[in-house]
Amino acid sequence: MVGTLGVAVVGFGWMGRVHTQAYVRLPHHFPQLPLRPELIAVADEVPGRAEEAAEQYGFADAVRDWRQIAADPRVRAVSVAAPNFLHREIGVAMAEAGKHLWIEKPVGLTVEDARAVADAVAKAGVHGTVGFNYRNAPAVEAARELIASGGIGTVTHARIRLFSDYAAHPESALTWRYERARGGSGVLGDLASHGVDLARFLLGEITSLAADTAVFIPERARPTGATAGHARATGGEPGPVENEDYVNCLLRFASGARGVLEASRVAVGEQNSYGFEVHGTEGAVFWDFRRMGELGVSRGTAYQDQPVSTLYVGPGHGAYAAFQPGAANAMGYDDLKVIEAYHFLRSVAEGRAYGPTLDDAVRSAAALDAMSRSARRGAWVELG
Repeated sequence: MVGTLGVAVVGFGWMGRVHTQAYVRLPHHFPQLPLRPELIAVADEVPGRAEEAAEQYGFADAVRDWRQIAADPRVRAVSVAAPNFLHREIGVAMAEAGKHLWIEKPVGLTVEDARAVADAVAKAGVHGTVGFNYRNAPAVEAARELIASGGIGTVTHARIRLFSDYAAHPESALTWRYERARGGSGVLGDLASHGVDLARFLLGEITSLAADTAVFIPERARPTGATAGHARATGGEPGPVENEDYVNCLLRFASGARGVLEASRVAVGEQNSYGFEVHGTEGAVFWDFRRMGELGVSRGTAYQDQPVSTLYVGPGHGAYAAFQPGAANAMGYDDLKVIEAYHFLRSVAEGRAYGPTLDDAVRSAAALDAMSRSARRGAWVELG
């Protein structure tokens, strides 16, 4: 028997739209799920944006104040896609109101923010999942299984990169993303948080790290109106960029493996260049988000001059079969969010966690805070 789950979305910029589309698509890709999302309400403070969303997607209500959603008994689950500085307040309030929570990373500005939301979710007995979507790629899941099974021997070292050019233009608007008080830690929270999650998902816990950060575009123009995504601004009052454009970080894992994590939001010539290379004593695996359905694999005992082959993921890998019937048919970014929605509603339906949890968000935030401390001190930092 299939039941319904009243859902709401808070914040209807790009990510709020992606969450909504994932809810709409969910029954088509996962018809076996015993819960069907029902779009109850959408909240956004920008005039007209919530009403537009309601008209386009069929939300029953459109509101300006997210507190109306917290008080709405029809809403049992909430997507939080608002700016980072609102994550703690909204996340805690929704959990205390008994709402299950699908919240975007980095879950606030600090590890204390992430921990506050995690504690509220645990105390309320609701389920929480976090937007670490890249781990949902079938090729990433295949890589994790290969590594865990010893398919490349003992992991020795890895490199994880997240390069983008969304902030490379000097006329990019000085939005909340560039302010400490509202955006937090710049490229650390935006991209490096995904890198930490991929590192932990593939290789286990990080025990210590050493990081260096930089701001390469120190001043931008303030927007003169509402913005969405990564808009440009000309003619506005200039203001300082307060958080990091770039980070590189050395990692040590509990397994003894070593790693390098590098992220940039101002990498000219790089568009969503995200991926990893993991090397072991008997092989290696390679993944590039822009070729999401391919996994480079080197296995064997040749060691020197050992070839690399390309594995095209198919129905036997991760949730691929929910989208395509045969190997090498392309999947996209939005599909990863549908998988995330599936994990979220499955957690609610079955009463156990699937996918990344608020604990993963806390551990990621702890690593980001450690990167900031390391960059300030110029020294290695231990993770508890």
